[in-house]
Amino acid sequence: MIPKEIIKKVKKIEIRTRALVEDVFGGEYHSIFKGQGIDFAEVREYFPGDDVRNIDWNVTARTGVPHVKKFQEERELTVMFLIDASTSGEFGTFEKFKREYAAEICALLAFSAIKNNDKVGLIIFTEDIEKYIPPKKGKKHVMRVITEILSFVPEKKGTDIKVGLDFLNRVMKRKAICFLVSDFFSQDYEHPLKIAAKKNDLIALRIIDRHEVQLPNLGAIIHFEDAETGEELYIDTSDSSFIDEYQEHSEMELSSMETLFKKCNIDFIQFLTDKSYIKPIMLFFKKRGKRIRR
Repeated sequence: MIPKEIIKKVKKIEIRTRALVEDVFGGEYHSIFKGQGIDFAEVREYFPGDDVRNIDWNVTARTGVPHVKKFQEERELTVMFLIDASTSGEFGTFEKFKREYAAEICALLAFSAIKNNDKVGLIIFTEDIEKYIPPKKGKKHVMRVITEILSFVPEKKGTDIKVGLDFLNRVMKRKAICFLVSDFFSQDYEHPLKIAAKKNDLIALRIIDRHEVQLPNLGAIIHFEDAETGEELYIDTSDSSFIDEYQEHSEMELSSMETLFKKCNIDFIQFLTDKSYIKPIMLFFKKRGKRIRR
């Protein structure tokens, strides 16, 4: 039985994200995620301006009137969400936990996908593969995916992105659009990342709380506990040199990630949970659109 508060959250997310899809994102999604190829549709009479390379000479000879072949994009795509459900996703110092923020982004992308008649699937991982929902079409299926992201209770606490990518590489037989959603507090996943990026259109979405990368100066010693490992730390937040070092380390981590994703030809978007996700997604769509049109 799904708790009532989860059902309410899912309905709110549906209302908010479906409106965005109708007003803004549906067309953008269609323009940047192309089908797998071109299918023959029909033959029609030639009109001035048609590409002469598409003339169907057999039909033209038979009818005595020039005809051209008409093609259409093979549109149907598969969208896979690869979701990190480790305990760090339950962290949040602003309006939403990272897991809730991730669910809204996935809902926006999932509703954009079904508006374009694409399939949507889900892989939830921690240190192990915890849940797999094969790709399907339709609103009911997308609602199930969103509900799982919000309500799923994992058996393990840690993060192993390699495990998630290895599973993706095994189960996906055809090219898919894959959104890898994590805070990327994980190591040694470069090899399966490269394989996944070659086989699919892979986009990395990093969901992070600002206070995970930028410690606030609270003027006191604060007790911290790592949600995944249980490690306990006491940090003097009035120590400005330590805060500066911590932020510098976070910036180096981010730079290292960006370098890795660029090397693997993977689009990367970082989201801070105290900011709207709309602007980063719109910027991503615009940049990708420009790249495609070149």
